[in-house]
Amino acid sequence: MKHISLLGATGSIGEQTLDVIRQHPDKFLLKAMTFGRNVDKAIPIIEQFQPEFVGCLDEETYHTLKEQCTYDVKMAIGDEANIVAATYEGVDVVVNALVGSVGLVPTLKAIEQKKTIALANKETLVTAGHIVKEYAKKYDVPLLPVDSEHSAIFQCLQGEQAKNIERLIVTASGGSFRDKKRTELEGVTVEEALNHPNWSMGAKITIDSATMMNKGLEVIEAHWLFDIPYDRIDVLLHKESIIHSMVEFHDKSVMAQLGTPDMRVPIQYALTYPDRAPLTEAKSLNLWEIGQLNFQKADFDRYRCLHFAYESGKIGGTMPAVLNAANEVAVDAFLKGKVTFLQIEELIEKALIRHHVMTKPSLQDIHEVDKDTRDFVQSILT
Repeated sequence: MKHISLLGATGSIGEQTLDVIRQHPDKFLLKAMTFGRNVDKAIPIIEQFQPEFVGCLDEETYHTLKEQCTYDVKMAIGDEANIVAATYEGVDVVVNALVGSVGLVPTLKAIEQKKTIALANKETLVTAGHIVKEYAKKYDVPLLPVDSEHSAIFQCLQGEQAKNIERLIVTASGGSFRDKKRTELEGVTVEEALNHPNWSMGAKITIDSATMMNKGLEVIEAHWLFDIPYDRIDVLLHKESIIHSMVEFHDKSVMAQLGTPDMRVPIQYALTYPDRAPLTEAKSLNLWEIGQLNFQKADFDRYRCLHFAYESGKIGGTMPAVLNAANEVAVDAFLKGKVTFLQIEELIEKALIRHHVMTKPSLQDIHEVDKDTRDFVQSILT
């Protein structure tokens, strides 16, 4: 029995993690969880799984929880709640399904407590990959990837030697506008951008998929997870999302991990690793039903955010933190109707151009750069 702490329980990854726990009550127990403000989703989860600790975003949500919970549960508010949940006594695995840079500090605190990290929060490695890797090495804690692409690479590397890796091939669906030319992106709506053809994800990640920033962040994440330089990480457009990623070895052999698009598969693999467990509700992959698989080289001119991510990763230091912070503010502005779709990348580019890179930033440096970047992008918006 593994005791689980779930950060971001009401989000897309959080809900699918709960589904995995629900299917294996003999293997997993939800001991702690956090969420934002979505009480309507949180209360049924809390009542079903009855975790010992629940964290939420603000006092209003906290008081609503207090009124509606039918049993005595420990509670906390805000950023501190994520830290309490991540370090909660008796927890074996912390599933970090938070969205944004808020996921960084809880991850570091959990590593200090020697909790296994099942990481779905890209920003943790994007903004402070060098610090997270140092912590993981110091405390001998495994970082198990939950993203389907990184899980695919991780699975392909089981039993293999790192010295034999030639390159990583990260696949991408191309997002909501993959069949549109850049000239056709003028005036696209939020609703159109949120209509992902393959995956059901949260709003922010779905927009990131449409801009391909999501894939750019995954490239940076793959660099840190697998210690592979950026010039040996390729992105391949693959509309069907059947091949989740591939690894090419020195002998030119390529290994791929395939499956129907279902995030419960990589989530469960992270929770059961190094074992596997049945996932009876998942759909089997019948390739004859698919018919054919399509592939296309990723174009930096078409997907400028992907280019920004590669360049930011190569520069390193504080540049990826700027990339991430600017993107978060820009995407939020787009979702609120304040900017157009193409203005997302314009705002990010402006933030990257103005930034003076710190090559070996501390955690405090990263926090300050993050805040400064957000303030700068907000100043443009107002």
